[in-house]
Amino acid sequence: MKRTVAEINERIKKGQAVVLTAEEVVRLVKEKGVRKATAEVDVVTTGTFGPMCSSGAVINTGHSKPRIKMKKAWFNDVEAYCGLAAVDCYLGATELPESDPENRVYPGAFSYGGAHVIQELVAGKEVRLRAIAYGTDCYPRKEIETTISLKTVNEAYLFNPRNCYQNYNCAVNLSDRMIYTYMGVLKPNLGNANYCSAGVLSPLLKDPLYRTIGVGTRIFLGGGVGYVVGQGTQHNPEVRRTPLGVPTGGAGTLAVTGDLKRMSPEFVVGVSFMGYGVSLAVGLGVPIPILDEDVMRLAALGDEDLVTQVVDYSHDYPEMIARSLGEVSYAQLRSGSVTIQGREVPTVSLSSFAKARTIAATLKAWITAGEFTLSEPAQPLPGPGSGITLRGLQDRPLKKH
Repeated sequence: MKRTVAEINERIKKGQAVVLTAEEVVRLVKEKGVRKATAEVDVVTTGTFGPMCSSGAVINTGHSKPRIKMKKAWFNDVEAYCGLAAVDCYLGATELPESDPENRVYPGAFSYGGAHVIQELVAGKEVRLRAIAYGTDCYPRKEIETTISLKTVNEAYLFNPRNCYQNYNCAVNLSDRMIYTYMGVLKPNLGNANYCSAGVLSPLLKDPLYRTIGVGTRIFLGGGVGYVVGQGTQHNPEVRRTPLGVPTGGAGTLAVTGDLKRMSPEFVVGVSFMGYGVSLAVGLGVPIPILDEDVMRLAALGDEDLVTQVVDYSHDYPEMIARSLGEVSYAQLRSGSVTIQGREVPTVSLSSFAKARTIAATLKAWITAGEFTLSEPAQPLPGPGSGITLRGLQDRPLKKH
C-alpha cells in the first residue's frame, strides 16, 4: 500500500487520520504485522527532550530613540553576537557571563548562561539589556541600559544549527579520576554509563534514511510549531548502519527554527553541567507520514533494535579516536545497567523519556484534532551515499608572508 502526504493531509482535515505514537506503533506491528499496520496508520509521532548545545535565539530588540547600532550587547550579563544589523543579535545557548569562573568542578558549582536567559524570556520574564556602540550619523546613540521581554521585542525565534542527533554515544570513563563533560559527570573506572536519546521515540531513528524528513518539515519545537531548515551541522550520514539502514553511531542532525513567542518554558529549559558549562534542553517532535510498508517497517523498530556505541570520554573522545568499546541497545540502556568489559555498569539518561512521551502524545493530539497538518519536504536531507562526512580541524603551522 502507498499513500502521499497530500492524501494524509486530506484525512487529517476530515478528522479521519489514524495517528499513533512511535511506542504505540511498535506494539501494533508486533500484533498485526507491517502490512496490516501500514493499511491502518497514517502518521507516527515522535519526540525527544534533552540538552542540545548548538542552539540559540535571534532577537530583534526594536529601535531606541535616538537609534543605536549595537556593537556589543548583554542580556542578564550574557553577551550576544551583534554582527548582524543594528538591533538584531544572536544569543547563543552555551554563552557564559564574563564574570563566570568557567569549568568549576567543586560540588554545587553550576553556571548560568544564554540558555537560562532564553528560558526566562519564554517564561514571560523581563531580562536586562545593556548595549554599547561607536555611534554614526544615522545611529548616534552609544549606549543603552533597559529591560526587554518577549512582549516588547519585535521578533524572537529559536534558530538551532544542530539539534536532534539521530544517535549518540554512550559515554563512560576508563580513567582513575572523575571527569566533567557535556555528557555529565563520569565516575572513574566505569562508575557509570551516560546516554542521551529517546531511543524508540527519537525522531531520526524512526526515519533513519530521511525519506520523510527534510527542508521545510513542520515539527513540534519547544512547545510550539517549528520547521526543519536543513541538515544540522556535523550531519554525518556516512556511518555504519544495520542491514535495515539504521545508524549505529551519531549520523544525522537537524537545523531547526521556530517562533520563541509561541513556545513553553516546559520544553525550552536552561541546564548546567558541573565543570563544563551550560546547554539548552529542547523539546522536539517530528511526525512521520506512513507512505508505504518500508517507512512503517523502520518506524516500528523498538528499543531492542536500536543500538549505540560505548565511548571512553577520558581518552577516546577528546583524542577523536574512532574506537568503540562495544555496542549496546536502548533496551539495555533503559533497563538501568549494561555490561561493559565484563562489568555491570549503571546507566543514566540525560534526556527525559517522560517528556519525549508527552511531546509525541501532544503532536498526536494536534494532528488528530486537525490543528497540525504535515508538510512535504522541499528538499531531502543528504543521506547515505551523498558523500557528506565529518571533517576535523588540523593543526597546521601558519605561513609567514
